[in-house]
Amino acid sequence: MTAKKKKAQNNAASTTSTDKEVDELIRLPFEPAQTRPKPSKQVAPVKQGATVQGATSPAKAFAKRQPNISPIPEVVNRRMVSRAAKFCGIPTAGALLTFVVSYVLIANDFFKPPTVVVLLVSLGFFGLGVLGLSYGPLSASWDEERVGHWLGWDEFKLNFGRLQETWKAAKYEKDSPPSA
Repeated sequence: MTAKKKKAQNNAASTTSTDKEVDELIRLPFEPAQTRPKPSKQVAPVKQGATVQGATSPAKAFAKRQPNISPIPEVVNRRMVSRAAKFCGIPTAGALLTFVVSYVLIANDFFKPPTVVVLLVSLGFFGLGVLGLSYGPLSASWDEERVGHWLGWDEFKLNFGRLQETWKAAKYEKDSPPSA
């Protein structure tokens, strides 16, 4: 009897961990946990690696199960990724080139830059790369038909304003008393 009880408990534990993994897999990374709709009991949980018919990614599978949530359009997604790659990749390449250039300068006896200068310049470039990783998606136009400027400052101001409004609304929801 005890062995059967333990086996049943292990099966129950594995089911709940799988359900948690599925929830984490299909939850969008920017979706707040409090406002996430509860899955209905009629919908069978999606197993890891499985997709809803016609959906190719967990986010699309989630959007298919939840009709009021739409995924980011493919055009806008590609625009965000390419801008993030540019605004992050170029400074990161500069940070790595700092080491190569300083090595060439020292090896050919042109000039011996102080180690602190090489370190600070490379850290500065790496820092710009980290900032560029966030600036890239925010500077992309979130409108499918409009590409936007190559630098994207106007789009950044608009999109950052949208984020601030969302943060304020989430804070207001969190701070407001629950309605009866």
